[in-house]
Amino acid sequence: MKPCWIFGGAPISGKLLCEPPHDAYIIAADSGYSAALEMGYSPDLTVGDFDSLTGEKPSVGEVFTVGAEKDDTDTMLAVKKAFEAGFTDISITGAIGGRLDHTIANIQTLAYIKSHGGKGRLVGERDIVFLESDGTHIYKRADGMYLSLFSYGNSAEVSISGVKYCLDRHCLENTFPLGVSNEITEPECSLTVWKGEVLVIFSKK
Repeated sequence: MKPCWIFGGAPISGKLLCEPPHDAYIIAADSGYSAALEMGYSPDLTVGDFDSLTGEKPSVGEVFTVGAEKDDTDTMLAVKKAFEAGFTDISITGAIGGRLDHTIANIQTLAYIKSHGGKGRLVGERDIVFLESDGTHIYKRADGMYLSLFSYGNSAEVSISGVKYCLDRHCLENTFPLGVSNEITEPECSLTVWKGEVLVIFSKK
């Protein structure tokens, strides 16, 4: 099935590290509607309470409106709509670099996607964020990028090779940022998560 891309409300002033493919299903979350249009994408669906959207209300694609007092963030609402439509490959942009509380909420939304059988990532102008668990994950080298690993939970046991600083079944704790600012030195690196969950962040230098 084709991927789903969700546009959130965090500011986007330049080019994303990667962009939606031409066949992606586009969901705009509230003010993400304006961001999608400015970047040349026509949302298939726009969701939200529209408390942060300035200008005209959405006039492209379907619109799903909810009240302002709700448990779901607009981005979470968009994720749930994506699942309802059968999408499991979900990228979220306009999700990092704005309000810190919204960034943390969007990282937790990645955990929601993963716990419901989906594959999610946050895509920004400088960063791409994944949440990984059991098994081995391969990443290709991207010049000019740092690779950072953080325990998402109390601790995570990991091995990583093909990088400047290798680890062999090392326990990452959530009280010490040992995994920050690594670099891929080989054509690809291998990350094995033996236990726990790991937040994987690629960041522009």
